[in-house]
Amino acid sequence: MYARAKRRFPNLRDRDMDAVGRDRAQFEAYLAERHHLTVNEAHEELEDFLFTEALTREVTKHLGK
Repeated sequence: MYARAKRRFPNLRDRDMDAVGRDRAQFEAYLAERHHLTVNEAHEELEDFLFTEALTREVTKHLGK
């Protein structure tokens, strides 16, 4: 999933993921900083990304049956 997140949020740095990848609030703050967003905008962008990922998983699961 990181590769898809990196495509959506190109300013993510691999070396930072261990430090911020486990805590959502910390990741949202990091995302805001790296992409010049407010924390609320970063939260909304992450929600949208996660929703899209969930839809993709569902479609893939149903197509695989």
